[in-house]
Amino acid sequence: MPIRHSLSRRSFLGVLAAAGAGAVLRPAAGASQVSALLTRPIPSSKEALPLIGLGSWITFNVGEDEVARASCADVMRTFFVSGGRIIDSSPMYGSSQAVIGYGLAKLGHPSGLFAADKVWTSSGDDGPAQIEETRALWGIPRFDLLQVHNLLAWEDHLATLFAMKAEGKLRHVGITTSHGRRHPEIEAIMKGQPIDFVQVTYNALDREVEQRILPLAMDKGIAVIVNRPFRQGELIGAVQRYPLPDWAAEFGAANWAQILLKFIVAHPAVTCAIPATSKMEHLQENMGAARGALPDEAMRRRIVAHVEQL
Repeated sequence: MPIRHSLSRRSFLGVLAAAGAGAVLRPAAGASQVSALLTRPIPSSKEALPLIGLGSWITFNVGEDEVARASCADVMRTFFVSGGRIIDSSPMYGSSQAVIGYGLAKLGHPSGLFAADKVWTSSGDDGPAQIEETRALWGIPRFDLLQVHNLLAWEDHLATLFAMKAEGKLRHVGITTSHGRRHPEIEAIMKGQPIDFVQVTYNALDREVEQRILPLAMDKGIAVIVNRPFRQGELIGAVQRYPLPDWAAEFGAANWAQILLKFIVAHPAVTCAIPATSKMEHLQENMGAARGALPDEAMRRRIVAHVEQL
């Protein structure tokens, strides 16, 4: 039975202790038994999403470089073949949206796509036009998720997104923050607005959201997307200088990327993490974090202690 996010805080510790057992999570539909990805449901729609998605910050901002665009499309192809679904971008990310659109067209618009993007403009009046430009760049009929990027003009943009959802032009609405900023405001919106998703920074070193935001997401039935799981490469670059600990094999982690990602997605409030990459090797490592066992709470504490002392 898949973990549900509409758990009370009283149930939290018990679920967290059990979260490492792969049997409590559902394999991604359509994936083979060998490559099946673990999923969790979106609380508001009950749709299952694989625990690992694909971000596009920096990595897909390759402009008109034909070789780089083709490489990004190849990464997207492998992502979908592996059972991946959610791709996330933003108007802030340079040419990333256009590169995603190029890749989707080249791949024949894979049916499993869960398209997630953002609105990012200081003017609420400019939001609809930006959203339409974004949709055209992706080349899709509608988005599965639109989020207010870093809470910029969030009151106006949420009104736009909720209206789109009511009209059937959008499936889910969310808000984002990055670099651990504006958490009190995020909490207030989670308590006062009927959002479906919240996107925050979370990793083995940046754990502030464990205190209030993740438990609140479980209480309110809000899906959680995790950004910057590797601190934009800084964290994984630091730990990779050290040998893989022997205990990583206990939850099927074959590399440091999988240790760091499995730590994140083992938290029962987390719906998925979205590491950004345009490298095939890194993608394959990342996707492996959504397969097999996950660390239990004792192992998660061990991961934190080990990473902090490196």
